[in-house]
Amino acid sequence: MDLTHSTPADQEADRLDREATVPTLTEDQYRRKMERRKEVQEKRLADRTQEKGLIIVHTGNGKGKTTAALGMVLRSLGHGYRVAIVQFIKGGWEPAEKKAFSFWEDQLEFHAMGEGFTWETQDRERDIQKAQLAWETALSFIINPEFKLVLLDEVNIALKLGYLQVEDVLKGLAQKPEDSHIILTGRGAPTELIDRADLVTEMTLVKHPFREQGIKAQAGIEY
Repeated sequence: MDLTHSTPADQEADRLDREATVPTLTEDQYRRKMERRKEVQEKRLADRTQEKGLIIVHTGNGKGKTTAALGMVLRSLGHGYRVAIVQFIKGGWEPAEKKAFSFWEDQLEFHAMGEGFTWETQDRERDIQKAQLAWETALSFIINPEFKLVLLDEVNIALKLGYLQVEDVLKGLAQKPEDSHIILTGRGAPTELIDRADLVTEMTLVKHPFREQGIKAQAGIEY
C-alpha cells in the first residue's frame, strides 16, 4: 500500500496483517491480533460513507486489463444496472465477450468499433477516423444518466498512438453524471488521465507464454 495515501487505520491493518504471519505466534496471540484486526476493519468500513461515480484506469504491460474490467461489467449487470462497452482498436474479429454478454441484451450496449491492431489495418488515417467515431459513441453513453457503467476498452492505446487527444477525453469524462463509473483500459495510460482517475491499477508483466515460450494465443485466454 502507498502509505502517502493511507489512513492510520489502513496502516494499522497492514501492520496486523504482517504480524499475523509470524510463525512463532501462539494461538492466543494470533486470536488477539485477529480480534483487533476485525475492530480495525469495522472502523474502516464505518468511516467510509461517501459514494461517488469513479473514473477507473487499468493499464500496464501485463495481461488482465480488459478481463478485470469485464468482471466489473458482469457485477454491474448482476445488480440490474445498464452498461455500455465501447472497444477501441479491437473489432477485427467478433469478440467472444460479446457472445457471452448476449444474455444481457436488455441491459448492455456492446460496440466493437475498431478494425484490428495497427499492424493489421496499416492505415493510420482510417484508424484515426475509427477511433474518433468510437469516442463519439462512447461520449453518448458517458453523458447518459441511464448508464451506470461505461467501459472504454483499449482507449489508452488510442491515446498513446495519438488517435485521440487526452484533453478531449478529460473534457468528456467531466460531463459524466456524478454516480456513474467509467473504466478506461489499455497500456500506456497518459499521466493526465492517471492524475484524474480515482482508481488506477497497473498490471505488471512477469511471465508471458507468447513472448517467452512460443505458445500461440488461445481461445478462452486471449480471445
